[in-house]
Amino acid sequence: MTRKLPILMFILLTALSSNAFFASAAQAQRIQAEFDIRLIAGGLQFPWGMAFMPDGNLLVTERIGQLRIITPDGRISEPVKGVPAVFTQQQGGLLDVALDPEFSKNHLIYLSYAEPEGSKAGTAVAKAELKDGRLEKLQVIFRQLPKAHGGVHFGSRLAFSPDGNLFITLGDRGNHMDEAQQLNNHFGKIIRIRPDGSVPADNPFVKNPKAKPEIWSYGHRSVQGAAIHPQTGALWIHEHGPRGGDEINIPQAGKNYGWPKASYGSHYSGIPIKDEHAEQGFAEPIYFWTPSIAPSGMMFYTGDQFPTWRGNLFIGALAGQHVVRLSADDKKILGEEQLVKQMARFRDIEQGPDGALYLLTDEDNGKLLKITPKH
Repeated sequence: MTRKLPILMFILLTALSSNAFFASAAQAQRIQAEFDIRLIAGGLQFPWGMAFMPDGNLLVTERIGQLRIITPDGRISEPVKGVPAVFTQQQGGLLDVALDPEFSKNHLIYLSYAEPEGSKAGTAVAKAELKDGRLEKLQVIFRQLPKAHGGVHFGSRLAFSPDGNLFITLGDRGNHMDEAQQLNNHFGKIIRIRPDGSVPADNPFVKNPKAKPEIWSYGHRSVQGAAIHPQTGALWIHEHGPRGGDEINIPQAGKNYGWPKASYGSHYSGIPIKDEHAEQGFAEPIYFWTPSIAPSGMMFYTGDQFPTWRGNLFIGALAGQHVVRLSADDKKILGEEQLVKQMARFRDIEQGPDGALYLLTDEDNGKLLKITPKH
């Protein structure tokens, strides 16, 4: 049974965040909505990603390297067998999960994770059939190359576009930030492949012999949010800035988003970074936060439970410990509102088949929470 948490009920801030900036920001669209938050399940070990299955059950990854199935009434399965070995240092581990667009027919799921290679690691994506609580016929369809030392900035979210291709978001792996500007590696890139791992013929760099053909866009830092716009079908992402400068981008084929040569934040050392993007030939973010909120997870709301929120973009915040609701059109952010402020580090957010919003908290006693209208 689900349990209501009285202290968490309908905390809703309607003011535009003073820490969010947009070059030509419109007034925030303040749409009132009262809601309840209920605990569905607890005891998860640093949950990271989730995906709803057609039967209403939910797949949830735990960063420690486990995949669970959670029923609508909150029962948690034993770990799914057959998950690949993962590198669990710092930010590394089992990361995102996504269903194949034809999941009802083929039972295929996709996992992104930090893949070990000796003392090094890199983000990888594998697909496998989910049958009777185990993964079968697991196949790695993408590997970030080269592998690198260190345990930070793996990315990684998975998003299927309407044309059936798979977007994979990556990080710069920390010590390799300068490589985000080079096309001969996968550091700081958005990747676009077919579900079998092959490269679409219309990728922007397929005819460049010095570039990795999987690359869609580059100059990214660490992308931990990705969603497909429900009207345009375009990929939207957000990425962590250094000290400030978390960004929202709509990555276009072949474009360079500037990291580490351009940012609205500064290096941890305090050394400033040029904030001029267009002047240096880079694409400007459509929105950014300074100071950082450390965004993670991302979804457009299309459900019926909150009709005034349809088309809005929702993002979890780790450092900010809140949920962000952003009113948006097909190419820009119109306003920002904070929900459930100072509650938890929110790692992921998804819309359920019932039209409710589901949240994962980033902690060793991680929780699955559900937001529904207040009645």
